[in-house]
Amino acid sequence: MRQPTTPDVVGKPQAGSAGASPSAATMPNPGRLFQTFNAYQQSAAMKAAIDLDVFTAIGDRQTTSEQIAERAAAAERGIRILCDYLTVMGFLTKNDSHYGLSPDSAVFLDRRSPAYMGSVADFLCSSELLHAFDHLADAVRKGGTVMSGEGTVSYDNPIWVQFARSMAPMMKMPAEVISQLVGADKDGKCRVLDIAAGHGLFGIDIARHNPQAEIVALDWANVLEVAEENARKSGVESRYSTIVGSAFEVEFGQGYDLVLLTNFLHHFDPPTNEGLLRKVHAALAPNGRAVTLEFVPNDDRVTPPDAAAFSMVIAGFHRAWRCVHVRGV
Repeated sequence: MRQPTTPDVVGKPQAGSAGASPSAATMPNPGRLFQTFNAYQQSAAMKAAIDLDVFTAIGDRQTTSEQIAERAAAAERGIRILCDYLTVMGFLTKNDSHYGLSPDSAVFLDRRSPAYMGSVADFLCSSELLHAFDHLADAVRKGGTVMSGEGTVSYDNPIWVQFARSMAPMMKMPAEVISQLVGADKDGKCRVLDIAAGHGLFGIDIARHNPQAEIVALDWANVLEVAEENARKSGVESRYSTIVGSAFEVEFGQGYDLVLLTNFLHHFDPPTNEGLLRKVHAALAPNGRAVTLEFVPNDDRVTPPDAAAFSMVIAGFHRAWRCVHVRGV
């Protein structure tokens, strides 16, 4: 049965009538509500396409639903519906019965691309993170997550191993930007502390640019295994050492020319961060620097959109302004 459609404009005035109504763009329209209520389907479709390697198949010139289905060992009807939906989303193109990759998909979703980011879905669309928003109204009432314990910052939470393995592709460009910002290409000894190293890319990229840079990565033991793997792949393992534990509990040592605090401070309240930054300051060598990468909204708290919206991520995952055990995250 065909669903009824809703007109874009209600009560459109006759041409030439006095007191013309507002434009269609400003009229109330439930269409956006419908799209938002169903937005979870977009995430699910993207994750399914990545799991089935749809984008790589199309990039490899298997462009019909029959060809993609055979490669994915999936039903042709299911692949056709999925690819049509991805076309509506703008991630695929369609010409007759053949699908093509949009520019974003070709660069970021074809596994053969050096900029492939499909693994990011393994973390951002993981069941643990999605379930954190199942009871968001309760989290809003509480002012923080209703997940058990300390939420995702609970001690030694294995989700950060998944983060380290999945999110690295998204951090390659920011890591390069930070290397340029700190002048990593300049020769000279440089001792770097990478707090909450995770995948380790920020410190590793500096070591890759500067053959005299020595990196000390801090995180939990299971997460540091991922960082050490990446250091070996980049050929900097001889200049890569680790400190195991929480950034709030372990001793950093002293004499660091650079301390990295990337995507870390947003997990904690101002007093907690102030205490940590005093500890960081004490660990710096004379003329040493600390560098942070963060989501920083304007004072209005609603712009720019991506940075402002990140507050909702924190509300869903973390307890309200308090931490007992926290990761070197």
